Amino acid sequence: MRKLVFFILLAAVATPTFAVGPSAVAAPDRSLWPDPIDNAASFDRASRAEILTFGHELAASESLDQAQLLDLLKVKEVDRVSVDAIRAKYWSRLASGYALASAHCAPAEPFCPAAKDEAAFRAAAIAFKGPADNRYDAWYANATAFHHVYLDELLRLAALFPRISSEVDTFSAAELSGNEPADRHFLLTFDDGPTRAGGNTDKTLDMLSQNHLKATFFMLGGNLEARLKQTPTASLAQAYAGVCVAAHGWEHKSHSAWPEWQDSVTHTSALVKDTFPSSYVPLFRPPYGQRKSDSATFFAEQHITVALWNIDSQDWNNKVDADQVKQRVLALMLLWRHGVILFHDIHAKAQVAVPWIIQQSRTSGITWMDCRGWTGP
Repeated sequence: MRKLVFFILLAAVATPTFAVGPSAVAAPDRSLWPDPIDNAASFDRASRAEILTFGHELAASESLDQAQLLDLLKVKEVDRVSVDAIRAKYWSRLASGYALASAHCAPAEPFCPAAKDEAAFRAAAIAFKGPADNRYDAWYANATAFHHVYLDELLRLAALFPRISSEVDTFSAAELSGNEPADRHFLLTFDDGPTRAGGNTDKTLDMLSQNHLKATFFMLGGNLEARLKQTPTASLAQAYAGVCVAAHGWEHKSHSAWPEWQDSVTHTSALVKDTFPSSYVPLFRPPYGQRKSDSATFFAEQHITVALWNIDSQDWNNKVDADQVKQRVLALMLLWRHGVILFHDIHAKAQVAVPWIIQQSRTSGITWMDCRGWTGP
């Protein structure tokens, strides 16, 4: 069963030439989870299950040598210092999340081995081989395969960092990683817009309004310039009232080696601020998460904060449909318990995924953040 599910997950493949994309995309089947997630306790149970399963896969990955990592991750070289540093951060985050998720375990509550500190959690994750209750067997087979592939996504980014930068890690404490929100707090973000009038950006804004949600939109300057030729500035500003807008660069290209990257940041930020004076926030999200390792001084001088993410919906990937996107995001919300979720308003998948996620988590005790609650130092 596990092998079958694993190969089904491996079928979702994307290898874009312009990004540090994974060779396989993890997408779980949340319908296999047998319990409703309809209150804080049931959210915690599902969260513990995801945390323990991912922790078990993380521990197993530590036995891989250099040659095995090269073969598994399909890269030409592996930065072991980076991989080890990222693993250490994940152990810390998992242990902290597990402590919160297990704080109110009832007697005989499933997925709740005692773990008073990070070392004890690591031992519990290593020992975890699935639930005793066979109601969870189908979920566990699927979740194990999902977390195996998802961990490969993360380790691939870690293996390439810092030679190829990404969202997997920050260069300094001045950058926002997406891990800043409090427990059960999540922020929606959308990249790459705006689209032409009547397109997916407008539909995404309508969806957010209908669900009374806030979000941050990271705009491409070229796309905004094109949209302003169609829509009067005042009308466009009104369409974004109540949400936040920030810069994503003038073009969607890596800002780690582009000679004009500084002009891209300043030009886009100025246009966004001038167009949306009430909605602008001084954040910059680098395309692909790629930026120069020594750019901190520039951003400080511009009073702009680099803003990454910790939950990637993969909605840009044409090998993953909206149903897979929504289930992936919910699983990662349960795993990390807080964070910044990456969507793209140029695509339609979020219009399906976000309302479903809202419905699934409506009574689970989570908070959808106001976009101004994450604006950096």
